[in-house]
Amino acid sequence: MLLEDLLVIQKVAEFRSITAAATDLDMRVATASAALKRVESALGVELFIRTTRQLRLSSAGEKYIPQCNQALLMLEQAKQNMKDDLDIVDGELRISLASDLGRNLVTSWLDEFMETYPSITLRTHISDSNIDFYRDSVDIALRYGSPDDANLYGFKICNVPGLLCATQEYLEKYGTPKHPSDLESHNGLFYQLYNITHDNWTFSHRDEEYKIKMSGNRVSNDGDLVRRWCVAGKGIAVKSCLDMSNDLLSGKVVSVMSEFKPRSTELWLICPSRQSITPAVRLLRDTFKEKCTGILNQLIKKGIIDDSALA
Repeated sequence: MLLEDLLVIQKVAEFRSITAAATDLDMRVATASAALKRVESALGVELFIRTTRQLRLSSAGEKYIPQCNQALLMLEQAKQNMKDDLDIVDGELRISLASDLGRNLVTSWLDEFMETYPSITLRTHISDSNIDFYRDSVDIALRYGSPDDANLYGFKICNVPGLLCATQEYLEKYGTPKHPSDLESHNGLFYQLYNITHDNWTFSHRDEEYKIKMSGNRVSNDGDLVRRWCVAGKGIAVKSCLDMSNDLLSGKVVSVMSEFKPRSTELWLICPSRQSITPAVRLLRDTFKEKCTGILNQLIKKGIIDDSALA
């Protein structure tokens, strides 16, 4: 019985499936099945009751698996403590990224990071939906908004002002709004999450709040596509200043009605447990902070946002 065999047992118990465990561990089903047989042979008991339709824990498995999980966690923690003491930067980074931010900014940052630390391997999960750390096999997530689960650990990367954006060509054709009430005649480009279309836009100015129900002919659950529509002059959009930073700095789009502020957010690096905060994760956190601060400073220098973003 090998340590690797116990990792297979752990996954089989988690997924209640040898096939799903093998997929998660990136191994052949026959290899996972052989590992299960070795453990059961060494213990002299069956850990799982198998039928043609399902697999469930036996009474022996119900006693053994929790203690096995604790032992594996202790071994992993001991290994991680050693790496922390030696500042070893290696292992696989399994990170979830928002579509727009991930594709257009963070991917290149990760490339640079891996060039600096060649012992790192990478697996990315690109999605605008909030992920389940256990179901989606992700170790860290870079996402907008602070963690809403007390069991999660997080590092704030930066403040992220929202901006109302459009191309100069679109504004020349349809007019430049000066007040939120002017937006009713404009074509909104909308983001949709969990079947909720974000077409109610809120702006603040001098302690006053303005809520506008927008209309528009384009909706997507992919933030990157909303950005592309905006750059193509298809309408007007409220977007994160980070998502739009390359387009704003290059002049492809402009910030509109800047004295009226859309809702701002924050960028956070989220971890499911303290054990997942490895030397690599801490270095990546520092990299993200440095990169985002650089972008915010460029936007401030061009007068696109004000320096309150750095507070």
